[in-house]
Amino acid sequence: MRQRFFLIAAVLIGGICSLGIELTASRLLQPFFGSSQLIWANVIGLTLIYLTVGYRLGGRLADRRPEQETLALILLAAGLTTAPIPLIARPILAASASAFTSFSIGVFFGSFFGVLLLLAAPIILLGMVSPFAIRLSMNDVRTAGSTAGSLYALSTIGSIMGTFLPVLLLIPTLGTNLTFYVFALALVTVGALGMRRRMALVAIPAVVLLVVLQLGIRGIREPFCRDSGCESLYEQESTYNYIQVASLGPDRSGADRIGLILNEGQAIHSIYNTRYDQTNDPADLLTNGPWDFFNVAPYVYPNRSKSDVQSLLMIGSAAGTIPKQFLAFYGENAQIDAVEIDPAIIDIGRKYFAMEDQERPHYKVHAEDGRVFLHRTPETYDVIGMDAYHQPYIPFHLTTREFFEEVNAHLTPDGVAVVNAGKPGADYRLVHALASTMRTVFPQVFILDVPSFGNSIVIGVKQPVGDGVANFEANTQRMDDPALQRVMQQALTSNSRKLPLREWTQEDAAAVRAFTDDWAPVESVIDRIILRAAETGIQ
Repeated sequence: MRQRFFLIAAVLIGGICSLGIELTASRLLQPFFGSSQLIWANVIGLTLIYLTVGYRLGGRLADRRPEQETLALILLAAGLTTAPIPLIARPILAASASAFTSFSIGVFFGSFFGVLLLLAAPIILLGMVSPFAIRLSMNDVRTAGSTAGSLYALSTIGSIMGTFLPVLLLIPTLGTNLTFYVFALALVTVGALGMRRRMALVAIPAVVLLVVLQLGIRGIREPFCRDSGCESLYEQESTYNYIQVASLGPDRSGADRIGLILNEGQAIHSIYNTRYDQTNDPADLLTNGPWDFFNVAPYVYPNRSKSDVQSLLMIGSAAGTIPKQFLAFYGENAQIDAVEIDPAIIDIGRKYFAMEDQERPHYKVHAEDGRVFLHRTPETYDVIGMDAYHQPYIPFHLTTREFFEEVNAHLTPDGVAVVNAGKPGADYRLVHALASTMRTVFPQVFILDVPSFGNSIVIGVKQPVGDGVANFEANTQRMDDPALQRVMQQALTSNSRKLPLREWTQEDAAAVRAFTDDWAPVESVIDRIILRAAETGIQ
């Protein structure tokens, strides 16, 4: 009876942990490598390989040593090899993030597969559990099929539980690291149940080790502030991101700047200058980064003035840098809908970035996917901005012709669609792919490079504007807001690292295939950009 209980527990917990560890491991990888199909293909494919090896080894070992204690040791070993995964994986992944930034491709992909290799031992060991349990349960060859079927059904039920438990309960409640420890502790506990009393003492150091690791990992933080002028203010793991808020140090006036850093910590996603609290001067909200240029995109239309711009939809609003600028430039009565998929980032925006949506009746923030919001809203906007692309995490469904058709349908007659896209050096492949896709929807498309960042801004217009660059130059001369005029002048200037505002013509677009919902190889484009940058040494 005791052995039967142990075998049932071993098969059920083994099924839960095999899928649970796989899904939780994907949470370790996503902040550094994204959640594209390529990532999932590698995670699932290697997991199946490990399970296949485990099935084979488990069956052979069960025939040689059909003993309960052997299966118990397998479970104990699986628990002990699961426990160190977050401790070992995060430093490797941190190195991979730096490698991505410096285009050290060997380190980047080596880190990726190195972390997946960490899963080999526990998953192979868990693959050994079911065939071993079947061998121990086999009392009569006449009921072999029924016995095997029942245990495989129990293992599958465990796998179903392992699919939903981490996603719906453990990770949202405990976080990624502690979820690994829950699985490790469950495996060690079941392993101890299958041992004799004197052998159960072997499990005690394992449990103590798990507790020590758990307490230690909770105190470990992912560092962003590597420079002396940066100070970490807040850190949190949300359902979608590893979030950090940092003081970036004073600007030239001595005011503090607050930055939002997500996941691998290689980019700032929102920035706020606290000087604005005292001055209310819109110029103090300017960043010299891509955020500023969303505010000047409408001026490719002829004879455009500030009074013509009254509404904004911001997809990928993060902590609210662009909406806050928009309110400052276009008035507190401007209509703003900001869409950010991560509710934790919205809360942080209100606490650290003076987001003000709860004080402004015309400013609403929505915690959902941008395309879903577009599909359900009846509103139209003068500006629809998209700042949801950050290499290598580019959601393909926000890059396609069908998506931009929805964007176009929600623009006012003189509206503009504005996209922020990253590029290393002079590699415009992603920028041009997006521009060509937008050109299939919008009658004219314009591109400008951000002066101090490796980004380009792509602008699509609802209706033809003629010579948009000449219009922009004329509007710059007439602009009575000195802060906006300064940004517009930046858009028109060029140097060795940036090109000025220019039109992406139909002839340009013909050379680059547009993305669709059916065909949008964003990951492939990003991979080629990384490889080229590594070959040429572009930073």
